[in-house]
This record gives sequence, structure tokens and C-alpha cells, in this order.
Amino acid sequence: MPKLPLSRFTVLDLTRVRSGPAAVRQFADWGANVIKIEEPGDVPDDKPGGSSQFADYQNTHRNKRSVTLNLKHPEGKALFMEMVKQADVVIENYRPNVKFKLGIDYESLRKVNPRIILASVSGFGQDGPYVDRPGLDQIAQGLGGIMSVTGEPGRGPMRAGIPVADLTSGLFCAIGTLVALLEREESGEGQWVQSSLLQAQVWMMDFQIMRWLMNKEIPGQTGNNHPTTAATGVYPTADGFINLAAMGTEMFVRLVKALGRPEIAEDPRFKDIKTRGQNRPVLNELIAECTKQKPSAYWIDVFNKEGVPCGYIKNVKETMEDPQVVHLGMAKKLQHPKLGEISVVNQAVIMSRSKRDVFTAAPDRGEHNHEVYAEFGISPERVEALAKAGAI
Repeated sequence: MPKLPLSRFTVLDLTRVRSGPAAVRQFADWGANVIKIEEPGDVPDDKPGGSSQFADYQNTHRNKRSVTLNLKHPEGKALFMEMVKQADVVIENYRPNVKFKLGIDYESLRKVNPRIILASVSGFGQDGPYVDRPGLDQIAQGLGGIMSVTGEPGRGPMRAGIPVADLTSGLFCAIGTLVALLEREESGEGQWVQSSLLQAQVWMMDFQIMRWLMNKEIPGQTGNNHPTTAATGVYPTADGFINLAAMGTEMFVRLVKALGRPEIAEDPRFKDIKTRGQNRPVLNELIAECTKQKPSAYWIDVFNKEGVPCGYIKNVKETMEDPQVVHLGMAKKLQHPKLGEISVVNQAVIMSRSKRDVFTAAPDRGEHNHEVYAEFGISPERVEALAKAGAI
């Protein structure tokens, strides 16, 4: 396998559940030496993160090795600090006070390795009025505003169908850590990188937040419609539904031409973006009267020929069988020693030279104890002694 772009970095992974692992995955997939550090002993499958046999776990923790280490044991803590001396990055998503109780906060790590980068993901940030609160994705979605703009008007708040705050906070943590690694090349020093579910969720609100910051407008729910423009949304066909996104007057003219109703563009109710938005219900009804006369495939072909953005609305099975998704290689096959051939979700980035041909399965707990600890100068006899003492 060719050398991957992050192969020179060693990452100590203290993460669990989703936000932290989402950050670590960016390093693992691009070749970093990622060592997943897990507590020793039996852990029930219903603990957050689940068993190594779970589909979600396999996707979240691929391309890394696993060791057990008890950070509450003096010898386990000392061993961890020895590993920090040789590492580049530590990533964790404990509650903010936990790392201080364990003595693995940034200042403690910096004392043994001034070049170390500590990356922390939390619910609400590392300080402030919510610092001691437990935080999970759904809580961040509520506080961050997305549930107030998701769903149909009058039906109450609605969560997004994916853990958007978890995933994006992990991505922001990874971006910040990569920036810190680049900065370290100039300064020679590490630093503490922080992200949170709440920050990520607010950032993801983007133009909806800007409607308040600039115009003091509070956005509401618009269902499948675009918050500010028409004609965009979901429209019925003879055999289902399709998405349309005719944003702007030029695109709108193309849309009504494709529908066989060019005169709609001349209607004063729909002459510009503002009037189309004001008369959205009437416009949507006119469009639906046309689209429901033909099957989805017909309209997808017609609209694409006219340059009108459109698409099928698929379930996950249909998505993964879509020819463009298949072409992009979004299902990545790997060999699991117990489960056989399985597929995980591939990276959403393609590089012209840096390609990872082989993914490795998520490890079992402590699967690589002897292998990894040997790389840090710990003999097999010492590993066994540490295990008997409860340190690993």
C-alpha cells in the first residue's frame, strides 16, 4: 500500500460514541497510526459505542488498532504518559472535567511533550455556563436551532434524521487538529484544540442564523420547501415524488417551459423571487398539477435536459445502488476476521495521488496490546504483568 498523507502522525484515541470517533476517522482513513485506547474488562454491548460486531462500530472505528489501558490505575496512567511522549495528537470527547480528574488535561500532557496536540470535543464547550451539563446530539440540535426550522409548520419541533451535531463537531475537531499540526511546523509547539456539538450546530445553521443576525428575522419551519425561494421542494409524480430546485428567475423560466406551461412565468404573481415566495402555495399547486401527470423518470429526464436541478427521493438501499454513488465508491469493502466481507461508508474526498486501497476492520478490545506496546518499548512480560495488575 502506498504511503498515505498522514502516516507520519501517531494519534492516541480516547473517544467513544460518535463525535470524537468522527474526528479520529479522518486521521485513521488517511493513514495516521491511530491507537484506540479502551478500558480493560468486559463492557456490555449496550454501552454507548456498542460492540465491535455492530455495523455502526465497524464504520466508526475502522483503520485503527486497539489496546486496553486503565487511566485510573497509577501504572496505567504512567504508561499513557510514556505513549504521549512519542505521540502527535490525543483526541478525547469526555465531559470537560473528566480529563482534569484523570490528570490528562492539556497542561499535564504538555509537560511530558510540548509538541503534543490535545483535541477535545464536548457538548457545549470546555467552559461557560453549560460546561457541566451532559450533552448529546439531540440536545445540541434543540439548543442550536435546527429543530425550529426542520419539519412542517404547526407540527412542533423536529430533529434532523441524522446526528448532524455529532458528525460536524467531529469534522471541525479534525480540521482544527490538522490546522494545529500545520502551525506546529512553524512554532514547534502543540496546542489545545476545542470543538463542541453546540458550536458545530450553530455553524451549520449558516444562512438561517444570518437572517437573525443581519435582519432580526426568526426563521420558521417550511417543510420540504426552501426557506426563502420558490419553486423548490418536493412534488408528486404519477408514481412517487421528486425534488425540484428552480432557484432564480432564469431557472424558473426553464422549469415552466419543461412543464409545458411557459405562460406561468408571465403571471405577475410569479414575476420575481419575492412574488414567487409570497405566492408559493398557489405556485406549488400549479407545478404539482403538471408533475403528477407523468412518472418520475420522465420528469427527471425532461428537467435535466432543460438544466433544471431535480432528483429522485431515495431510501438508503436505493441510494447505495444509485449508479453515481456506486461510481464514486461510497461503499468501501473490507475483510473482517469474523464477519467476512463487509462494507463501510467511504470518505467523501477523492485525491488524485493519495488513495487508500485497503481498509482494515475495527479492532476487538485490546486486540493489539502486545504489538502496540512493543512499539513503545514494553516487553511481553511487562505487558502480562501490567494486565495482571489491572493497569491494562
